[in-house]
Amino acid sequence: RRLVIALLYTGMGFPPVVIGLFVYVLLSRSGPLGSLNWSWVPALFTPAAMILAQTIISFPLVAGFTMAAVMGVDPALRQQVQALGATRRQAAWTVLQEARVGVIVSIIAGFGSIISEVGAVMLVGGNIEGRTRVLTTAIVLETRKGNFELALTLGAVLLGITFITNLLMLRLQGKSFDE
Repeated sequence: RRLVIALLYTGMGFPPVVIGLFVYVLLSRSGPLGSLNWSWVPALFTPAAMILAQTIISFPLVAGFTMAAVMGVDPALRQQVQALGATRRQAAWTVLQEARVGVIVSIIAGFGSIISEVGAVMLVGGNIEGRTRVLTTAIVLETRKGNFELALTLGAVLLGITFITNLLMLRLQGKSFDE
């Protein structure tokens, strides 16, 4: 258990561009998965490869913060709920409900890490117009071209998406902050 926790915490600080490099090497034609030609293995420069990299980036954050939130719930709660006749699944659900603020925060942290990601998605996605160009890579491209007005507009759109998503997540928390 301590090893898993240590690995999760290490993953929380892992540089995303290194994860992108790892996924690139893994999926490249000369890499261990790219040479297999299996249909379930995503090809480089596809949205699926970008999703894989972003999942690897966000997983340690979501899992680590969720674990911390669940561990922060009073251990007696599970015993009390089970003593009242709840199944293990119902008891686990009750613990998650008690930890919901931390779980929502973990999802927001994971989302924040991938919505702002540039390096990994550029490495595995290639920033191909109409296929794998996302807001963050478009901002980098437009800035390099000196088109600051468009880059700032895209940045405002990205901030808007992030703000709206975070508002929706806060609504999911329900009365958590009001209590």
